Amino acid sequence: MSIRRLLTTALFVLTFTNAAFGQDKEYHGDGIDDAMRFVPLASAFVLKAAGIDGTSSWERLVINSAASVAISSGVTWGLKNCVDRRRPDGTDNNSFPSGHTTVAFAGATVLCKEYWHSHKWICVAGYGVAALTAADRVRRNRHHWDDVAAGAAIGIGGTMLGYFLGDLITGNRAKYDVAIGLEGMTVRVGL
Repeated sequence: MSIRRLLTTALFVLTFTNAAFGQDKEYHGDGIDDAMRFVPLASAFVLKAAGIDGTSSWERLVINSAASVAISSGVTWGLKNCVDRRRPDGTDNNSFPSGHTTVAFAGATVLCKEYWHSHKWICVAGYGVAALTAADRVRRNRHHWDDVAAGAAIGIGGTMLGYFLGDLITGNRAKYDVAIGLEGMTVRVGL
């Protein structure tokens, strides 16, 4: 199945499920995105339990994932309470940034950091689900596009920081090299 056909099918399913289950109400909660936001992170643990080789031990996966989600969600929660932006559907003033998108992209980044080295399509699928979650939040009139863009950036950045801090906690050393020469500076980061 081609990527274009897969995305078209996914968008059709999203549209059909929301049309069938009360799209005409003013508050657009309880949609498929409520579950989709957890799929990438849950997939990392399901794949690990199924024996698919990832880059981390169970201890490292749990600690780094917990740190990533805590940092990403904490930043999102703080911004939601500081930035007074009305949702497009008018239900409240917690539009910026998108928490669903933050969780989805944090999970997709965990999935990518764990499986990129050997299973690149798993990483692509994780980011695909995260992008569909973000698009559905906008489509259902819960967020503006810049709300989901900020949520995605917070999810990715929070996960990168979470892995760095988690590796300090577990004693794993991330592979970072910095070289400065006549031609400039080079930074190499290993997964």
